[in-house]
Amino acid sequence: MGITSALASFIAGSRWEDLPPRIRDQAKRAVLNITGCIVAGLREPTTERVAKALADRALILGAAANALDFDDTHLPTVIHPGPPVAAALFALAEEKSVSGTDFLHAYAIGAEVACRIGNVVSPGHYQHGWHITSTCGVFGAAAAAARVLHLDEKLTHAALAIAATQASGLVEMLGSAARALNPGFAARNGIAAAKLAEQGIQTPAEPLEGRRGFVHVFGGATHWLAIDDPGWEIERVAYKPYPAGVVLHALIDACLALRTAKAPERIEITLHPLAIERGDRPQPRDGTEARLSAQHCAAVALLYGAAGVAQFTDAIVADARVRTVRSRVTIKADPALDKAACVVEVDGQAKRAELRQEMSDAELEAKFRSLAGAEADRWLAWLEGLEAEPRVTPPWDSSPRRR
Repeated sequence: MGITSALASFIAGSRWEDLPPRIRDQAKRAVLNITGCIVAGLREPTTERVAKALADRALILGAAANALDFDDTHLPTVIHPGPPVAAALFALAEEKSVSGTDFLHAYAIGAEVACRIGNVVSPGHYQHGWHITSTCGVFGAAAAAARVLHLDEKLTHAALAIAATQASGLVEMLGSAARALNPGFAARNGIAAAKLAEQGIQTPAEPLEGRRGFVHVFGGATHWLAIDDPGWEIERVAYKPYPAGVVLHALIDACLALRTAKAPERIEITLHPLAIERGDRPQPRDGTEARLSAQHCAAVALLYGAAGVAQFTDAIVADARVRTVRSRVTIKADPALDKAACVVEVDGQAKRAELRQEMSDAELEAKFRSLAGAEADRWLAWLEGLEAEPRVTPPWDSSPRRR
């Protein structure tokens, strides 16, 4: 069986009640995390501009989910599966009746598919410049849409094929507001793939593994066994404690540990070359660029003892004290480090840090509350009862600036 057929069989044959309890729990945690990102992201200027330009709900929600760079990360591939998969499901739930169980199940399956395909094409795919959240996220969105549209195995195979021919997204967008469009496009295209498949559009037999299929054209890797891995990739998805690029999170932790009452005079940061390629931005122009600026992450952690949403505003980026501390940062490379690890030295005191991969349920709820603000209690009550809901009806109506 080819990998497209194997995936279609997995998607169409899966049942919520057959998922291990720990995977069902991970789906609920994932939906909690990404919903908070969407609720906060809908208020962001980038999302509002998207909504003014285009009326596509999945695109808007996908952009909102990624707008604050606070979503999730599949650690082996750096895919953020939450934005494209959740955006597709929330958008479809506004069009048709979707039960809470079907929503959660489709989320788990969609995230799984995106990450398994990501494993097949990694690491060459991302290194070549493809934004893997978008290029593999479209398959996750298509799989999730196929589940809630109740497509059979044959039609699900077609949905994956149509998703494959729509896969796109460039790493060059990272660090700009256009970054958030990529998962939005993936969500929109994933829904389109499932709906076109539902109409019986004819597709090739091997859209993923064929000689001119997605894997060979976009990746060149042949880690085919990743498709049938008996483990669950959703268990390797981490949730971000900071609204910044995941390769800079250990850097923030180290700077928080080294912080003193006085402003630092000398900051030396050692990072993996990939982290430097993504995050060496000594003069970010705005809050969006600052989320992928190692210099800014270090400066706000050392000055404010925090690196939350409030530390990545345009005003903080322009603050004179922050600019001064950013100018005192020097960066050097060490290929022996993990891509998300660091060594930081501040005024002679050194700290090595690795990426923290776990957030407790309490930490996730605290993060959600920080994102949802005054809306948090209403949303948390809705999420608590989601599995038992006969129809998913999120409380968007009272959300400010709903688009």
